[in-house]
Parts: sequence; C-alpha cells; structure tokens
Amino acid sequence: MHNFTYWSPTEVVFGKGTENQTAAYVKKYGGSRVFIVYGGGSVVRSGLMGRVTAALDAAGIAHAEFGGVQPNPSLEKAKEGIAEAIKFGADFILGVGGGSAIDTAKGIAHGAANPDVDIWKYWTEELTVEKSLPVGVILTISAAGSETSSSSVLTNKATGSKRGLDTPCNRPKFAIMNPELTFTLPPYQVACGITDIMMHTLDRYFNPLDNELTDAIAEALLRTVIAKGAAAMKDTHDYDAMSEIMWAGSLSHNGLTGLGGTGDFAPHQLGHELSGMFDIAHGASLAVMWGHWAKYVCHTKLSRFVRYAENVWHITEGGDEEKALAGIQATVDYFKSIGMPTCFSEAPEIGLQSEDVLKDLAWRCTFEGTRTIGGFQVLDGADILKIYESANV
Repeated sequence: MHNFTYWSPTEVVFGKGTENQTAAYVKKYGGSRVFIVYGGGSVVRSGLMGRVTAALDAAGIAHAEFGGVQPNPSLEKAKEGIAEAIKFGADFILGVGGGSAIDTAKGIAHGAANPDVDIWKYWTEELTVEKSLPVGVILTISAAGSETSSSSVLTNKATGSKRGLDTPCNRPKFAIMNPELTFTLPPYQVACGITDIMMHTLDRYFNPLDNELTDAIAEALLRTVIAKGAAAMKDTHDYDAMSEIMWAGSLSHNGLTGLGGTGDFAPHQLGHELSGMFDIAHGASLAVMWGHWAKYVCHTKLSRFVRYAENVWHITEGGDEEKALAGIQATVDYFKSIGMPTCFSEAPEIGLQSEDVLKDLAWRCTFEGTRTIGGFQVLDGADILKIYESANV
C-alpha cells in the first residue's frame, strides 16, 4: 500500500425521511440564518422545499431561498448568490439538489465569507480559500459526489472556461441522503449520474500504482453501479437500486476509491472542455470521451486494463491485449445501453466538428499551453488533439 492522507469529515445522514432532520443538523453546525440554494424548481414542485422551510420555521431558524441554478453551474450565478447571501446576512449555506446546486452553494459560501474577493481567482488557483461559511446538503441527484467531496466545478460563461476547485473548505458539514428524493428524475439524468459515478472511480483506478485493497474497493463499486444502474434505468422507483447508486456516488468522490494512487482525471478534463464549449451535460461529456481516451493510453500499462476487464466485466478469454480492449468496449457498450453518447456524432449538443474547433478544444484543455493532463499517461496538447480527433466520429 502506498502512502496516503484520508479525511472525509462530512456527517452522512442516510435513508428514508432523513430530510426531516435538516433543522436539527443546521443547528448542530451553528446555522441561524440559512441561505438555501436550489436548481430549476423541482424541489419546490415535489414539496421538498416546503417541508424543509417549515422545519426551519418551527426551529426558529431564519432562511432565504435562491433558485435557478442550471446544469454546468456558472460563476455568474454563484456571484449573484453571493450578493444575495451577504444582503441576507447568511451564516449557513444549504444546497438542495444535485452537484450543480451543491457546487454553487460552495461557491456562495466562499464568496460570502470573503466579500472582497473575486471567487474565480480561487478556481484559477490565483488565490487559496482560507475561510468559508459552513455548507449543508440535501441530495436529490446521485451523480457528482459533491455532497461529501472537497471539489467544486464552475463555468465562467464569459470565457467558456470550466474549472474545478479542490480545497478542504469545500467539504460540507452534513449530507442528508434520502434515495426516495431521486425517484422523480428522468432516465437521462439518472444515466448521466451513473456515468459520473463510474468515472469518478475510473479516473482514480487508472493510475500507475497498484494498491490491492483500494483497487478491490473500486472494482466492487464499479460492479455495483453497473448492475444497479441497469436496474434503475428500468425503474427509477427501485429503492434498492437507487439507494446503492446514491451511496456509491458519495464513495466514488470522497477519496476512498483512490487511496494510495495518483489519480488521472484526464477524461474529466477532456469532458470539461466539451461542457464549457457546447453546454453538454457533464455525465454525457464523460461518456463521449472515456473510450477514446482509454484506447489511446491503454498500452501505457496494459495490465491495469486487463485487471479491469477481468474483475469488473468478468472477461477471461483471449490474450492480454484482447482482454484489455474487450473491457474498454464493454464499458462503451454499457454507456450506450443506458442512453449515453460515446462520440461527437451521438451527442446532439456537439455533432461533428472542424479541425479548427478540435484544435481550439485541445488548446483550452491545456489552459492555453500551460499544462499537461493525466497521471496514468501524461498527455500534452498533441495527445489531447488526437483523442478529440478520435472522438469526432
């Protein structure tokens, strides 16, 4: 086992009816003026928001609501929320929804605690977050894992740049996770979530180091999500399937499935540029890129892809290269089976692109020539362009 540091301080409150405990947990973590951040309104229509605010009222906790967060959450919306949170005098931020609402809540928390700072400088790493308001979460979409992670992703619409911020200040104080709150999700959103959960584990699993227990945990998580994801696509009211997926989403992104490894996250970086340029759903962008990345890098450490094929997909026939490629294809086929695109032409938001656009994507992905990406295989601008070209079919 290789060296690692592990810290996952978020208190998880999991199961049916747990949203009814929101006020108690807000009080536990010092909240008295709660700024509630949510998305397009489904939490209002479902009655969840009404139950939460009624509970806060009964506990004597002041609150204000801030809705309208969209998928691929924007810097601009976070800044709007910061101004409202400061005006309200918020001392606690509550994100209600999926990764977009939660990541926006984290951005608002950083900005409200540091009102003189342009928070984009945190995401561009020009500044380091030193303090933030406490954040709590009520999860309604199993996907991003933001409910227990140290990360947050925002898109700067003015520049089309999508950036991730990793800081201990992003860790929520608590995460309320009732799988029943995900029952009303449309199948496409469930599929995007399944893909995102798989990718958070795959991007940690495919690294140059072997760690038996960590690798085995990652493989078990992947097998579970693959099986339960197929069941969930048939019936989004299947509590067993939706609960397993919800818990896997948190475990996939709180660091557990990558302990002792170095992580790769190149498919995430490749996908971020697609989301930034074409506003494609995050999970769909990952499904578009993963197979093309995997085929490009698999010979860097073929044994890792062989293990993946054998232990996750139960592929045992053929030589090493044949098994490795079969494991990659099985993953791509699974994405297709749940309705995810696996190349540009299958994604209506993208479509086939010119060589100039592909070069621009690669340039953006290198942060205008200032970085490489990946840990399994380090990729420069030329490598990135070749992978985008492979996906452009």
